[in-house]
Amino acid sequence: MEFDFPYVALLRILSYLDGFSLLQAAQVNKDWNAIASSDILWKKLCLKRWLFCEDVTPQLLGTETWKQFFVCQTWQEHIKSRAKLEDFTYKEIYVEPHVGLGIQGYACYLSGRGLTRIRQDRSVVCILSSLAKISTWDIHEGVMTWVSPEQPTYIKMLTTLPEMHIAVTVDIQQTIKLWDCHNTEALATNRLLFPCQSLEAVFTKDGPIVLAGDTIGDLYIFRIPDLHLISKVHAFQSSIEELYCSPQKKWVFLSKKHTNILPKVYFLSSLLRTSEFSAPVSTILSFSLCQGACWTPRREDRITLMARHGPKQVTKFATFDMKLEEIGNQLTVNGHLVASFELQYYDEILEWIGVSDKNVIVCSTVSSLLLFSMEGYHLQRFQYYLEEILRLWVDPVYVIVTFIDGSLDVYAWEERSLLLRKCYRLPNWRLLTSCFSFGSTCNKTLCDDVSIIRMMTNRPAPNYLMAYTLNIFS
Repeated sequence: MEFDFPYVALLRILSYLDGFSLLQAAQVNKDWNAIASSDILWKKLCLKRWLFCEDVTPQLLGTETWKQFFVCQTWQEHIKSRAKLEDFTYKEIYVEPHVGLGIQGYACYLSGRGLTRIRQDRSVVCILSSLAKISTWDIHEGVMTWVSPEQPTYIKMLTTLPEMHIAVTVDIQQTIKLWDCHNTEALATNRLLFPCQSLEAVFTKDGPIVLAGDTIGDLYIFRIPDLHLISKVHAFQSSIEELYCSPQKKWVFLSKKHTNILPKVYFLSSLLRTSEFSAPVSTILSFSLCQGACWTPRREDRITLMARHGPKQVTKFATFDMKLEEIGNQLTVNGHLVASFELQYYDEILEWIGVSDKNVIVCSTVSSLLLFSMEGYHLQRFQYYLEEILRLWVDPVYVIVTFIDGSLDVYAWEERSLLLRKCYRLPNWRLLTSCFSFGSTCNKTLCDDVSIIRMMTNRPAPNYLMAYTLNIFS
């Protein structure tokens, strides 16, 4: 016996379903299929799962429907989480050694998660290929696709804006340059007055920008693509060591690890629309010696901070919700403490930090991976007895543990629980033990949906990028 629902009523009912249930509803009959395939429903699911979808324009939309995008993107994530060792190809990309000056090796994705809704089957990476050049690589083929001219002075920092296929560099003379990674000359150039300590390029509702923090506490915001200075604000009496924009680029978090300098959060629109605001809108978070911060994925206003205090290095976590409040005609922002806890009984020091969209905090000691709720309830522990954890990568889909021998453990967040599921291990396909004994260091591990990369600083031998790519997407 069939029941005919009015279109609006059925659309409302189906709007409460998840993606899997929506696909099942589409199989009832032709009418249900038409409504269950509506862009209205699937865009809502995409926005909930991938915040960047909010900024997709009709030009970026192309001919792909939101349903197609959701299914394709979810399929990619599923394939990567269920992959086996033989599904990966390992490659190394060598770059010139970085001798002296304390300059690190940098690698950033130029492709991957971003505004484009075209399925990303290949990974392009931008790396600091020498002290004075950057280059881009198709890491599936292991070939260089572009290289900049040698610069007159050493490049100190590198970041990318994958949405526009743009790279941003800062050299040791404080010169910022914007590259489209196609032409030999930089698109634009500008200069800071003091050395740059933090750098980020983001795509906001007001357009793409570069944020840079210097050693005297000034925050600069430049417009892309001409690097025109939009605003400059004096945030601290000392250097801005950490700079993080929230998922939808509503807030920017600034911090320095210092007893007397508390972290700040700025309402980003007040820094971009200077004609609409008489002064920047910001607040101070009462949390000293902050040494780690993470915005909650898929939520706009929640941030979790980590600090260590005292001779026993007691670890403390605090979670704040940022809220705009209007008092009279004055717009203010306040950080409301929603949860906090201390861990006093761990023999090992907790390092690194990440947060899931379910308010789960993930951190590590040198020998274990730990999960806590934001209120401090212990949820899960993975113990390693013979291996030492060196790095931790956390994103809305994966957690990747990097060990000192160069191997990786890949975990995925369970869909309907707060816990992690161990997926697989990628071994050290190169004998790294001897390299580490000669001063080799593993920089930050990064990943997209089809690859995992990390840069090795390998003094005095050449640096190299280690890349694991999924064969199924080749």
